[in-house]
Amino acid sequence: MAAVIKDLEQVNAELQEQKERAENVDFKMVTFSLAGKDYGVDIMNVKEIAKADKFTFVPNAASFVRGVYNLRGDIIPIIDLRQFFHLRMDIKNDNMENMLILHINDQVYGTIVDKIDKVVGINKENIQPPHPIFGDINIKFISGVVEKQGDLYIILDVVRIFTITEEEKKQSRSTVADSGEYYVPPPPTAGEQVPQRAAADTAIGFIEESIAALKRFFVTPINERWLHKRFAEWSAGRFGDELQLRSPSEADDFLGTFGSPHSGEFWSDSYANSVKKMLPEIASPNINVWNIGCGKGYETFSFACIIKNRYPNAHIKIWANDNDIMAVSQAPNMIYDLEDLPEFCRPYMVRGTSGYSFNQEIKDSIVFEYHDVSNENTLPELDIILARDVLSFLPAPDQERIIADFSEKLRNRGFVILGRYEEFTGANWQVMADDPISAYLHSN
Repeated sequence: MAAVIKDLEQVNAELQEQKERAENVDFKMVTFSLAGKDYGVDIMNVKEIAKADKFTFVPNAASFVRGVYNLRGDIIPIIDLRQFFHLRMDIKNDNMENMLILHINDQVYGTIVDKIDKVVGINKENIQPPHPIFGDINIKFISGVVEKQGDLYIILDVVRIFTITEEEKKQSRSTVADSGEYYVPPPPTAGEQVPQRAAADTAIGFIEESIAALKRFFVTPINERWLHKRFAEWSAGRFGDELQLRSPSEADDFLGTFGSPHSGEFWSDSYANSVKKMLPEIASPNINVWNIGCGKGYETFSFACIIKNRYPNAHIKIWANDNDIMAVSQAPNMIYDLEDLPEFCRPYMVRGTSGYSFNQEIKDSIVFEYHDVSNENTLPELDIILARDVLSFLPAPDQERIIADFSEKLRNRGFVILGRYEEFTGANWQVMADDPISAYLHSN
């Protein structure tokens, strides 16, 4: 039966193709309904169709702007065509909206309609000029009307709907102009500071969504102070669409100032000296360390040398974890050129036939393991946790759970070293160091 259905579908498709050729089809449109009437839009302007139920609110926007939507990393404005044309809105059983995603003049917009129907092919010669009798909308937004198999379609001029002149921009005060083009309003005058702050908060909201989608960076109390400072620096001189992050490279540019010093490389002598000065007295003869996100081990080896220098008589154990199995498998056996190593590491190096490696005491103090920190972490009581720039790249629920795990695993007066611009709040966390090292002492 399936084969028969497939054959019938193929025959119907071939018949339809032959019919369109016979009718000289040279224009295709995606058809949809608004308030019970049939409309069409040039298929060349349609990027895709979609359904969505949650949009980010835009303060001070025109009434027909439902908000903005994160379409796979692109923050696009969403226009409700029913409200735009002051039409009756159908009552829905759920909150899902039918959307046509349109591509107009290198910009992408989402438009909400009642129902999306099908693709219809016609001959351009059959398109008639618009006339007010054919629709309930302003004639300037209609490019024509056409009849197809007894159905009358009103063809919208979406380019006109989403086009606005520079003069109109200057005259408009809304975040989305009456014709639908999305842009940031001009600075408010004295007495309008609340809307300005609301617009700034909305722009920051766009940034939060974009860096989460594009780079898996999640804004929480751990890093939100850095975000606001970075946004103030980054947004200076940027307006409108320039305030959006549209690609991974733009997100990388925005996040460029976030990372800690010497990420993915051996720490410098000056940075190592700052870390050593920050380390408190530890009375225990055994020092247990958890290094999360160790990568190829540059950070781990750097920290191991610092701890050994700071606590020369202690028995040190470092559990170094990363979810990059290739990196952690290579880390224990890395060979280096001596000139590539900072001075503080060199006393702990031994020469081999191929180059220099860390001595056996340092190697024996480190256990490199493949592990995803978002899973269960089975470790003994810890004195130090080294987690630079790790938590910010985990979703908020994972951040909360892992911080709770830190509290449970740390001994009283144990401490955490975070990324340069990460911070902890709460009564049981006390600041030990701040910039370029962010460290917090834990008390039970």
